[in-house]
Amino acid sequence: MEKIKITLPDGSIREYEKGVRVLDVTKDISEGLARVALGAIVNGETLGLQETIDEDATFRVVKFEDKEGKEIFWHTSAHIMALAVQRLFPDVKFAIGPAIENGFYYDFDTEHRFTPEDLEKIEEEMAKIVKEGHVLERFVMPRDEALEYFKERGEVYKVDLIENFPEDEEISFYKLGEFVDLCAGPHLYDVKKVKAIKLLSIAGAYWRGDENNKMLQRIYGTTYEKKKELEEYLQRLEEAKKRDHRKLGKELDLFSIHEEGPGFPFFHPKGMVLRNILEDFWREVHTKAGYEEIKTPLILNERLWHQSGHWDHYKENMYFTNIDEENYAIKPMNCPGSILIYKSKMFSYRDLPLRWGELGLVHRHELSGALHGLMRVRSFTQDDAHLYVLPSQVKEELIKIIELADYIYNVFGFKYHVELSTRPEKSMGSEEQWEMATNGLIEALKAKEIDYIVNEGDGAFYGPKIDFHLEDAIGRTWQCGTIQLDFQMPEKFDITYVDKDNEKKRPVMIHRTIFGSMERFMGILIEHYAGKFPVWLAPVQVTVLPISDRFNDYAYEVKKALSDRGIRVEVDDRAEKIGYKIREAQLQRIPYMLIVGEKEVEGKLVSVRKRDEGDLGQISLEEFIEKILKEVEDKVN
Repeated sequence: MEKIKITLPDGSIREYEKGVRVLDVTKDISEGLARVALGAIVNGETLGLQETIDEDATFRVVKFEDKEGKEIFWHTSAHIMALAVQRLFPDVKFAIGPAIENGFYYDFDTEHRFTPEDLEKIEEEMAKIVKEGHVLERFVMPRDEALEYFKERGEVYKVDLIENFPEDEEISFYKLGEFVDLCAGPHLYDVKKVKAIKLLSIAGAYWRGDENNKMLQRIYGTTYEKKKELEEYLQRLEEAKKRDHRKLGKELDLFSIHEEGPGFPFFHPKGMVLRNILEDFWREVHTKAGYEEIKTPLILNERLWHQSGHWDHYKENMYFTNIDEENYAIKPMNCPGSILIYKSKMFSYRDLPLRWGELGLVHRHELSGALHGLMRVRSFTQDDAHLYVLPSQVKEELIKIIELADYIYNVFGFKYHVELSTRPEKSMGSEEQWEMATNGLIEALKAKEIDYIVNEGDGAFYGPKIDFHLEDAIGRTWQCGTIQLDFQMPEKFDITYVDKDNEKKRPVMIHRTIFGSMERFMGILIEHYAGKFPVWLAPVQVTVLPISDRFNDYAYEVKKALSDRGIRVEVDDRAEKIGYKIREAQLQRIPYMLIVGEKEVEGKLVSVRKRDEGDLGQISLEEFIEKILKEVEDKVN
């Protein structure tokens, strides 16, 4: 038998017969490892334990704690749920059932309308299936046979999927008990490890995400190896519900979304205070970092979007209009406008780098089902910047952007990790340009000694990118900042600078955001802080609470003294008991309450109550003002 070499993470090499199973390699390394293994990364591809290896390969076992391990576990769980649904509702037709972040879903087509009670029954059936201990079997079929197989069973969605596969695609199936699914895998070897099951919700989903197609029923769920892990996850979900920015946005009177403009947020006065603080902070740090601010139009001629490549690569996400019998587009991105400013004069190598920031409003067509508060909208303001640099300046400028992002995220108390996304299938430019751009990003990350995860094929259509994923107070991650290196737009728009030798040369363009979008970043901050903004960000920093209306005059004196020093302050002069006023201020999550009564009036004092610490005692008004101004200046979290 032909032998193959397997290289393990420690660099050691073992020989096996060609066609060896992943499970057998894992057992050979360690029986203990095999007991916890869910699959392996073989030559960069995730395989299940039942799959075979036919060539020399690198090999790394994955467990549940690994991202790839969770994907295997949750993908298999989607199949377990599908089998349970098939047993309980035999008329069901199956669409797709992938693993997603924190769990899985499956889309079903059935006349029966699923209810919360159905979820309990499905969970019980899933638990029975796990006890039955099925081993998952993989097999392949020729295209014609696969089509015939699903046509006979009336599985119209599977037929549609196969008909849209490339002609040469291998069509694989997984069998779990009596359920057979069209699936590329990978899967668990068997179902015994799925010990804790929870189905979470039911939603509608159009087939292929197209509003013109049939609405299917989507069931979301999650599973774990241990009940304790599931309980911890459900607790995190409850905490996330309490922090939901849509709920808090309404309670704190920050923003609203109306049916007259789905996906187009309305910012209320308090929301605008928060937004303006963020924008002022953005301008301040960017000015210090050597950026100049520009503004480009919202609507530009359609010709521009053909030239930029957005027409070919992004048209379905754009809005269009007609002006003077010519076609125009509402901008989905700011970069072409920035390029037109660059082209309005000739630059020399001495002028570069140019760093132009823009708080640019963009519009993108999102499906109505994908809209989600401030997190997924149809109009948003990107904190964009476009840098035009000499090839020799690329590494230094990338390092400076990474340092700027690091500073800004630290101000808000965010930890983060970095991901590098490489060339997608649908893209512009040569292999050489993409390799040069990707290597440029890698060099900058290495220079800053930053570990990163590689996302193959997930770059922008015009260049590779670095993404910053922020971790919030309850451990969720949010993709915010991005840095994209672009050799394509300068060519598309023929932008140049005059070099030392008096020849015209092509600058390199860097696209970057740090907040990502003002709207989404605000949503993230609302959830990160659970609405309890630090003093420097709070729309209302102080509320003055007179014990009775006899002390209202002094309360307004206190308010004026604070307002005169730039502190955002309100007075609650309602004829209510002080306990009620304190509770109301707590519900509004106002950082400081100043209670004023007889003693405070006599001594020109204030009784300070802090949002999360309670009563701090009496101090002079001036001392309090100095204290709060210092907190604002230091941006204390």
